[in-house]
Amino acid sequence: MKKSIKVACYLLGFFILLATVAGCSLQKFSPQFGAESKGERLKVIQQSPNYFEGEFQNPVETNMDIGFRGYVKLISMRLFGESTDQQPDYKLPVQNIGINQLNGLQDTATIITWLGHSAFLIEIDGKRLLLDPMMGDIASPLSFLGPRRFSELPVSIEALPRIDAVLISHDHYDHLDYGSIQKLSEKTGHFFVALGVGAHLERWGVPADKITEMDWWQEASYSGLTFASTPSRHFSGRGLSDRMKTLWTSWVILGREDRIFFSGDSGYFNGFEKIGKKYGPFDITLMECGQYNELWRNIHMMPEQTVQAHIDLKGKLLMPIHWGAFTLAMHSWTDPIERATKKAAELDVPVTTPRIGEPVILHQSVPKKEWWRE
Repeated sequence: MKKSIKVACYLLGFFILLATVAGCSLQKFSPQFGAESKGERLKVIQQSPNYFEGEFQNPVETNMDIGFRGYVKLISMRLFGESTDQQPDYKLPVQNIGINQLNGLQDTATIITWLGHSAFLIEIDGKRLLLDPMMGDIASPLSFLGPRRFSELPVSIEALPRIDAVLISHDHYDHLDYGSIQKLSEKTGHFFVALGVGAHLERWGVPADKITEMDWWQEASYSGLTFASTPSRHFSGRGLSDRMKTLWTSWVILGREDRIFFSGDSGYFNGFEKIGKKYGPFDITLMECGQYNELWRNIHMMPEQTVQAHIDLKGKLLMPIHWGAFTLAMHSWTDPIERATKKAAELDVPVTTPRIGEPVILHQSVPKKEWWRE
């Protein structure tokens, strides 16, 4: 009996080792996992005040360990489900971005177009920007496994005109997509990313001189615009061993007149108030409100916190994002926007709720239709 148990343990250990080796090999030889920072890039990372003992740290204490009971609850929710409508059962009313809109670059108006989830096309001061342009069909390193996009995109990367700059908040698969970056490399003037993320882009063919990596509170000027990397409360990683190895960030975009805040992913923390004091008030805040759960509320805001964060930032117009494209949590697909707009109404906070592909023209046209109820 003891011998059988011993043999079983050896076999279990062997298969675990085999799976680990296979996983590491897959990560090493598959470009979609990205790359490790080395050389001068790693030296810059190690000098960051936000980097300690081989990992980036959150701006406030953030416990991401859900514990044994948390894992039991998570497995139970995955098996039995909190909601039966985690994705739409009808075709979403996506507004296609036409050739006239793409060719008619505005210099006098700021136009913000949601591409779904956290991806945006922004026109400001005669420049075109993309934010977190994850434009793939599946938020996963593997094409056959992972959450699939609810609807078609309002525009393809191939149809996009030249992009002046791309801003990336962090390296999770629903924000940084290997295929999208490959297609955008030649038609993009410059990429602004958080510390460490540049290694991924270089592996994917983006020239080093087109990449600027930034730490929290650093600013960069580009074609008359100012981009500021500001703190968020989250984490990073694309593989088995790179968790917290690259930085995560929110972004401030400063134009001649308009100010935009983009949250990336973040749990609620007092940093929003600090950002608001330094860079606010903001004409619009693009704030995550989906993919939350009480088990990980430290790294993803609940919808009611989304509204409070907007207030902390001294925002004028709120746009809830990070919903409407992928199922990454157990809530219903409309719960984020329903809860966020309800809380905003209670606190008298102006909200815009455009369809995917429908432009928001600041100070002129602000869509407010509850299209997800149709």
